Amino acid sequence: MGRADREYAVIGLGRFGTSLALTLMERGHNVLGIDRSREIVQRLADQLTQVVALDSSDEDALRAVDILSFDTVVVAIGSDFESNLLTTVALKSLGVRNVVCKASTERQRSILLRVGADRVVLPEQEAGRRLAQVLTAPGILDQLELEPGYSITELEVPEALVGHTLAESDLRRRFGITVLVVKRKQSLVVSPPADYLLEKGDLLVVLGANTNISRLNEM
Repeated sequence: MGRADREYAVIGLGRFGTSLALTLMERGHNVLGIDRSREIVQRLADQLTQVVALDSSDEDALRAVDILSFDTVVVAIGSDFESNLLTTVALKSLGVRNVVCKASTERQRSILLRVGADRVVLPEQEAGRRLAQVLTAPGILDQLELEPGYSITELEVPEALVGHTLAESDLRRRFGITVLVVKRKQSLVVSPPADYLLEKGDLLVVLGANTNISRLNEM
């Protein structure tokens, strides 16, 4: 099955769940939306592949929508943690292979992981970290954390590097950073050669330690 053919189920169609489900649809995936509210289900009926109203903690109801056929099930229930927890337990009891849950606190995250969630996200904390990054390091445009302390980051080429080649910049020796991609206007250069000349406005996609990426951004 190709990446564009993946099947997702999103349980809990509040603001977070709806935004997630619609974004997955925009990216070409099939999405089943599940919520207890028939009003919400009717509102999204024409926007998702399928939308159903049911009690997501009911294993029989989940079986009826063939929940095991989905590659990933996201539990996006935010305001009712008990329902979130019972839904997660039901999904893992049925054998769903990849369950991603939304939590509001670290304690909730710990509990959800303990009952079998494969991954737990804290959207508000992550949004807060991203905002802090934007405010304190405006040159960094986006960051994907690979493991604590290391990430793939997109940043504007520092002024000090404009007019220099990658070989002259020597980022690997000076910062322990690998340049994966250079974005220039509408073009992408993957694994740019050592003699690639950096220009003002270029965006670098780099791999390295966050502390070293911050040092590079502050040049």
